[in-house]
Amino acid sequence: MEELKEELSSSGELPYRAKQVFSGIHKKGACSFGEIKGLPKELAAKLDKKFSIHTAACKEHLISGEDGTEKFLWRLNDGRLVETVLIKEKRRKTICLSTQVGCRFKCTFCASGKKGFVRDLKAYEMVEQVLNVREETGFPATNIVFMGMGEPLDNFDNLEKAIRIINHPDGINLGARRMTVSTCGIVPGIKKLKDIGLQVELSVSLHAGNDELRNELAPVNRKYPLKKLLAACEEYTRKTARVITLEYTLINGRNDSPKDAEELAGIARRLKAKINLIGCTGDNKEDKNKKGLIRFRDLLQKKKARVTIRRSKGEDIMAACGQLAARKSGGSR
Repeated sequence: MEELKEELSSSGELPYRAKQVFSGIHKKGACSFGEIKGLPKELAAKLDKKFSIHTAACKEHLISGEDGTEKFLWRLNDGRLVETVLIKEKRRKTICLSTQVGCRFKCTFCASGKKGFVRDLKAYEMVEQVLNVREETGFPATNIVFMGMGEPLDNFDNLEKAIRIINHPDGINLGARRMTVSTCGIVPGIKKLKDIGLQVELSVSLHAGNDELRNELAPVNRKYPLKKLLAACEEYTRKTARVITLEYTLINGRNDSPKDAEELAGIARRLKAKINLIGCTGDNKEDKNKKGLIRFRDLLQKKKARVTIRRSKGEDIMAACGQLAARKSGGSR
């Protein structure tokens, strides 16, 4: 909004025009400046020459026959591909956004990082995913998770700007508590996120309760080991009063022993966090079966940990991060 005010005032326009444009795009879904009600034709024409509202084209739109999950593959204005997923439940319409093309951090079971990092998404490229899904489906988001392709906290400035735009009362106006940032454990980013003044939810992809195993499954741990990560998480909870979610992908024979459960439960109790158990997708599908997940959940509950099993969505349309983009283009174009 402030940037719009500055841009329009430099052209001699009154400040209220900025709210008119901002709301027209973000709240009312205008796809061109000429569609914004009450905007003078001369100003609309001037803005259309200088700016674009939509820059990403929908290359593919898949709908799951199993649960109605929808996946979108967008071609950005430089030809790169990113994905967005819409997860539909009875009372929630959750949009899972991408924040980067590719990823630097190469967690062993994540498709996003297999081809490496290409570039950050700009704030507008994140916000546009929300607008485009609404335009394509007619479903406004009730919740947003920055959990698609890329590591959100590795692109902090654009992430924060996107959060503020989505949260703005004259636009999409989605509450901060309805937005979740998922991280593999970028400690400086967690520390910065706690200080933005918004009660955004935080989700940490843990996957192991000790440094040795986590070094293998999430190599970021070599730079930000558990001692530093857990301290940053404690600070986040104290500052924001939000309950952190620990994401734990269960891999048969790797991180599913009673010892693993004891370590994970201890971390969850220390952080007063909740645990999401996830069946592994990709190359290690052995423990997607319910028996393994239920057994591990029961072990955690005996250790007084709060835990739920997260049901996989959209498996028939490759809804997991990066799968479709990698299939279509080798992960880069």
